Amino acid sequence: MWIATKYGFFSIVAKGDEFHVRARAKQDLEELLAATELNEPVQVWPGADYRYRVIVGAKDIPVLFQKLGESIDYSNFKNMIAASPSQKDKKQAYNSIWSVMYQVQEDGEDELL
Repeated sequence: MWIATKYGFFSIVAKGDEFHVRARAKQDLEELLAATELNEPVQVWPGADYRYRVIVGAKDIPVLFQKLGESIDYSNFKNMIAASPSQKDKKQAYNSIWSVMYQVQEDGEDELL
């Protein structure tokens, strides 16, 4: 699962009984950990697709998502990113994702008619 939040961009995958919360930027995981109060170390996997990750158990996933839900205090995600000192460098990347997914919507418009 990809998830874009005010703390950063994450990929969450299941690996056996564990969940790997992965990020491209170490700072994103550090901010997420501070916000959720999960006490796991940020691991560095030098050759991996996602270099930074936190490994948590199944019991931590609901806690993580509850905190993420509670963090939604903005009416426009892209504007919030642009105003966030720790996230504004990702604005162009989020705009690119938005644009590509908007095109998916537009390409599928015929399906609705």
